[in-house]
Amino acid sequence: MGASLSPEGAPAAFVAATAALRDALGRVRSEIAVHELQAPTRLAPYAFAIAGGLVRDGDEAASGRLILLVDPVGHSAWEGTARFVCYARAAVDPEIAVDPCLPEVAWSWLREALEANQAAYRAMGGTVTITNSRRFGVLAADGDSSDVELRCSWSPDWAETTGAAGRRAWRPAEAVAQLHAFADLLAAMAGLPPRVCGVVSLSPRRDQAR
Repeated sequence: MGASLSPEGAPAAFVAATAALRDALGRVRSEIAVHELQAPTRLAPYAFAIAGGLVRDGDEAASGRLILLVDPVGHSAWEGTARFVCYARAAVDPEIAVDPCLPEVAWSWLREALEANQAAYRAMGGTVTITNSRRFGVLAADGDSSDVELRCSWSPDWAETTGAAGRRAWRPAEAVAQLHAFADLLAAMAGLPPRVCGVVSLSPRRDQAR
């Protein structure tokens, strides 16, 4: 498991945000399985991590992690005291993998999932990586594979803004919107239809759709 409900010395906002996220784990879209996992200890003084995934026909169609980082001192790059870090990966059809527009489309899935869930954010950045693997020898029978991988981070708009006049108060319950956006991102990457309007999904791999 990740951070305890009341880690020693943790800011009240972190405790409230993690409590809200834990409470919401059972309320994400039913196709996505999520659970808390051990949070990294070197990225920030306080961290909370969630793993998510979707299995179709016995195969993993999409998987990822969502990590909430909190540093009471704040970071200028974060523009505040909190940061969400996200990793997501999904198998795609080889014909889709060679589409030069795929990186831009994959990035749009994240933005659209956040905006569709009204999960306000700022200072977002990340990378999209397309991987094509060709198998040989005794592995050739398994066939080639292609994956799209998204690594990104953003600051929730409900966190304080470092150095800003009239700082906005924390609203930890809004962390739940970030969780739903994460689930919708995985669903879009796996080719599921959007749960909410505005999210464009990718057609599933043909071998998985049979």
